[in-house]
Amino acid sequence: MKHYKAIVIGVSAGGLRALSEILSALPREFPVPVIIVQHRGSSSRSRLEEILNQRTAITVVQAEEKAHPVAGRIYLAPGNYHLLIERDESFSLSVDERINYSRPSIDVLFESASEVYFDRLIGVILTGASHDGSRGLKKIHSLGGYTIVQSPESAESSTMPEAAIRSSEPDEIVDLHEIADRLIALCPKARNFKDSENRS
Repeated sequence: MKHYKAIVIGVSAGGLRALSEILSALPREFPVPVIIVQHRGSSSRSRLEEILNQRTAITVVQAEEKAHPVAGRIYLAPGNYHLLIERDESFSLSVDERINYSRPSIDVLFESASEVYFDRLIGVILTGASHDGSRGLKKIHSLGGYTIVQSPESAESSTMPEAAIRSSEPDEIVDLHEIADRLIALCPKARNFKDSENRS
């Protein structure tokens, strides 16, 4: 079984519901850092982190410049900044021009992460009303990473999943309620943690 080093998730319209469902189902000691770009406005030190922290056992924080992602944490790209992964696996924030009308851009995170983690990366595209993320997911796939797309039928907005499916051949197209279980299955230590939680 491959040992993945990071999970990157891209989401836009309908993201709060989708993220709440997935993240709330992950065990507290999930062994892989989860790094998320949710499209949000420039004024948003929004309540997104606060809301998600109330709905998941894993601590949710905003990604900070030069910090290194660690297991047992969920990281969100800050509003109005692109989030990148540097060669030393640290975070970098950028105010470069918008990509696909978005900053943060899903493609920017996915492409930079794929060049660092290669086949040790899982990429996930969820609900959204843009085409952001399709190019980045294709690159993750081309470099040997594992790619998952939310089924358009289960997405609040199907545009982003449909664009991702058209642009590449994702390893899985999965209904929203199944995605957390797939992530746990791909990260076997997480499955063990969940089993022990269920027994306690």
